[in-house]
Amino acid sequence: MTSFTAETFQNEFLPAGTGEVDAIVTVTATGAPAQAVAGPPATGRTEVIIVDRSGSMGGSRIAAARKATIAAVESIPDGTHFAVIAGDHAAEVVVGLTEAGPASRAQAKQRIQRIQAEGGTVMSSWLTTAATLFDRRPGAINHAILLTDGRNEGEERSVLDSALAAVTGRFQCDCRGVGTNWVVDELRHISTALLGTVDIVAQPADLAADFTSMINAAMRRTTADVRLRVWTPAGATLSFVKQVAPQVDDLTGRRTEVNARTVDFATGAWSAESRDYHVSVTVPPGEVGGERLAARVSVVTTGGDGDEQVAAQALIRAVWTDDDALSTQLNRQVAHYTGQAELAQVIAEGLAARSAGDDRTATVKLGRAAQLAAASGNAATSELLEKVVEVEDAATGTVRLRRGVQAADEMALDTRSTRTVRVGKRD
Repeated sequence: MTSFTAETFQNEFLPAGTGEVDAIVTVTATGAPAQAVAGPPATGRTEVIIVDRSGSMGGSRIAAARKATIAAVESIPDGTHFAVIAGDHAAEVVVGLTEAGPASRAQAKQRIQRIQAEGGTVMSSWLTTAATLFDRRPGAINHAILLTDGRNEGEERSVLDSALAAVTGRFQCDCRGVGTNWVVDELRHISTALLGTVDIVAQPADLAADFTSMINAAMRRTTADVRLRVWTPAGATLSFVKQVAPQVDDLTGRRTEVNARTVDFATGAWSAESRDYHVSVTVPPGEVGGERLAARVSVVTTGGDGDEQVAAQALIRAVWTDDDALSTQLNRQVAHYTGQAELAQVIAEGLAARSAGDDRTATVKLGRAAQLAAASGNAATSELLEKVVEVEDAATGTVRLRRGVQAADEMALDTRSTRTVRVGKRD
């Protein structure tokens, strides 16, 4: 049985006449199994693997994709339902929805081995077909892997957007691009809408390990359809809600209204894990000595009977003071994650400027990124940055753009720029 806790980190003290309230809400799930297991009988799990088989996937890539898909199937626990889709200008269900077991895995492997590269790329059909498979398993924890090596050139962006709107909420999807001919923003657009991740697998030989890792992570999830519910009092405005750990994801535009003062934000399925959210609220300005509840953040789950359950709650407060020592103190967690969100933003802006040939802006932005990464202890991002810029002084953000940067290194920085580090312990 998974249980949730929610904890607020903030400086609740505000100067008189102001009303901007910022807090970090840490939500932690405990009690879920640490290892991949078959899902509980009441819900279960469904896994769909979507493999690009367009003409550009020929040669070593399609061979590696077949190998990775087989490795994924081998990692799926008995009792879990799974299917495999091969996609080009259409979607073919290569392995129909079936329950994992020795016989079904053996049959699936034979069919996967016959996948050949041909045709174009129309991702909307892949996603729509996956959704129809997931719909056969109502109440299950539904997860997909989507692999491609190229651009979605077979359809207009509006068609893909319509398909995404139709399938959102029906399954989660982790996206992977193999090689360097695909578009990061395109796959990020899909993974963000479907509450998944995006990453590059530069070498086809690394696909099998990556697929297995994604399957294992998906199989650890035991609680489906977890929502973050935010209530604000009359007169207050919810400015934004952002997930800030383990990665930055602005949830604000994906809100669903519950009533005039309450909105929900879908967060997908959870395993034993912890996530941090930055909640910003503007309340009517108060006078010295005044105090009010600025927001109530609830973790809402859906029981087996379909009833909502409030699994945890955290309160965000506002207290007005004329003591500058109190009101000017920036909460450590808020400061840290504000910097992590800025880090992701300046990397995106720096890479966009570099692509546009604006070296001056790229240098300034990526220099700021190097400074923020070093200050926050984000060693992984610092390492990725150093493949794109020469860091002369991280403390001041002094960098020089590297020439002849490998496309894979630039794309790795782009896809992983939203990954954050937690607030470190005090010395």
